[in-house]
Amino acid sequence: MKKKINVLSLFDGMSCGRIALERSGIDVKTYYASEIDKYSIQVSEDNYPDIVRLGDVIKWREWTIDWASIDLLIGGSPCQGFSFAGKQLAFNDPRSVLFFEYVAILNHIKEVNPKVKFLLENVKMKKEYMNVISQMLQVKPMFINSSLLSAQNRQRYYWFNWFVSEPKDKGIILKDILDSGEVDRDKSLCLTSRYDSITGSQPYMRKRYFNKSIGQIVQINPSKESGGKQPFQQNRVYSTDGKFPALVSEYRGNITREGNKILVKEATKKGYATIKPGELFDLEHIKSKTRRGRRMKDKSHCLMAKETTFYVNECDSVKKAKYQCVNGIHYRKLTPIECERLQTVPDNYTKCVSNSQRYKMLGNGWTVDVIAHILRGLINKEVDNELKLDL
Repeated sequence: MKKKINVLSLFDGMSCGRIALERSGIDVKTYYASEIDKYSIQVSEDNYPDIVRLGDVIKWREWTIDWASIDLLIGGSPCQGFSFAGKQLAFNDPRSVLFFEYVAILNHIKEVNPKVKFLLENVKMKKEYMNVISQMLQVKPMFINSSLLSAQNRQRYYWFNWFVSEPKDKGIILKDILDSGEVDRDKSLCLTSRYDSITGSQPYMRKRYFNKSIGQIVQINPSKESGGKQPFQQNRVYSTDGKFPALVSEYRGNITREGNKILVKEATKKGYATIKPGELFDLEHIKSKTRRGRRMKDKSHCLMAKETTFYVNECDSVKKAKYQCVNGIHYRKLTPIECERLQTVPDNYTKCVSNSQRYKMLGNGWTVDVIAHILRGLINKEVDNELKLDL
């Protein structure tokens, strides 16, 4: 009979750690959780009503638990101060400084249980910040991109005190987890806690996505007016450096030809223009008028992959239109269930709260299958017993 373990989860969120423990085959006797967000707690309790709630991690010295019985300490301390997307205040950020509470709790447990195992997750950060964390935990981190085990590019560091090999690529792509629609890449952009606000306004979600590469979106199947085309799949225009497809086949604007370049200017009347393979497309005048493409800031020329016809549609003024539907093509943000799949969370795990809260906590959460892969190292028979839990 396998031993059941006691787990203490700090910054528990919606209890992704509990899902990962189940998925890794580790039996849990008692799961203690420290979390203060009421919506995350609501989701966690909806799925695991037996979790023991401890409250604010700042007040850990007041917790009346048997510290010597804790077999595993897990947590992902708030990352905003370390993230390249933030102000990088690091340990001066009041959120990221909570890392020191994790260390204090770990050291407190070690005094009564030197064999305790621990796992800490955090974002990709500057080496100097990473070194501080490594020195305090006395282990080096493993870098894992969630793309190996999911449809999402999510680069994270994991510190733990047992042996784990790097996960193998499962070959999951973004299209695999969609309910409908088309996408222009195999892996989703990283899901963040701000996903709902970033993609909340359709006129601007495409601008953020194509211009700034944030806020993964999906192209809805086009209407009959578009001729049934799938711009993400057909007539792509590639930059000369072979990077992300810069533009697709339809734009609002007047197309004219100057030498071997095609120029797009102000919106006027309907018209067509064809570019043959090897000819160049000048993006200089597209600017905000690109409707289904990504503006290339530094490279103005794009090499045509094949002969393509560009269609110019007469409509309301460009200023009024502001990235609205063009020629029957619409875009949508990922659904909460699709975001759950990006994080390898069970479908509808977060269904008991509003969609805005679902997006937020999923963006803050863990990729469950990555955590499960790491936790399986605790029961790997091929690993030295000193590195494993006594299971």
